Amino acid sequence: MGYLVVVTALWAFSFSLIGVYLAGQVDSYFAVMMRVGLAALVFLPLLKPGLLDLRHKLALMALGAVQLGIMYIFFYQSFVLLSVPEVLLFTIFTPIYITLLDDLMNKRLSPFYLLTAAIAVLGAAIIRYNEVSDGFWLGFAVVQGANLCFAIGQVAYRQVAPQLPADVAHRHVFGWFYLGALALVIVMFLLFGSTDKLPSQPVHFVVLGWLGIVAS
Repeated sequence: MGYLVVVTALWAFSFSLIGVYLAGQVDSYFAVMMRVGLAALVFLPLLKPGLLDLRHKLALMALGAVQLGIMYIFFYQSFVLLSVPEVLLFTIFTPIYITLLDDLMNKRLSPFYLLTAAIAVLGAAIIRYNEVSDGFWLGFAVVQGANLCFAIGQVAYRQVAPQLPADVAHRHVFGWFYLGALALVIVMFLLFGSTDKLPSQPVHFVVLGWLGIVAS
């Protein structure tokens, strides 16, 4: 629980930092590339390539490309379309996606867990609700894309983890997630990014560093 509290506190700053200091000022694809690239540098020293075979490495990279790469692309783009409170509001659907996907992959239906997830969503909606803007539907769809990608990664890793060697610690393989995400976001930046909106102020670099190294 202590780790959860610390991580939640660190992540809590991310929404406002992205919405206030990066959205509309720094190209979202570049911001994602920097966040993923810096995080990859953090985890690379812990990576032990000899512990896994090629099949497991590619599986983890594919999961990382979805859960971190595509998810962050959707997530950062949502701040261009929505206010910070709106993004917060629309992320509350993630627990339902995780519950439904987990049930689907295990060919079961868990009404109790789905009910608890729905209650959590309802409670978060009441707490986080703020009057939404008139054109929020596109933003809503973008955030749901991020939520779904995150949920896919969470549930899929739960399926892949038992297939990994028993003596392999998660910290020794997690770098593959970021390497897969980095490969994807580099391509996305080259295809869709704008060099006209690169970081130009010290606060941009500070925020990118915080998100990529500390929060990640």
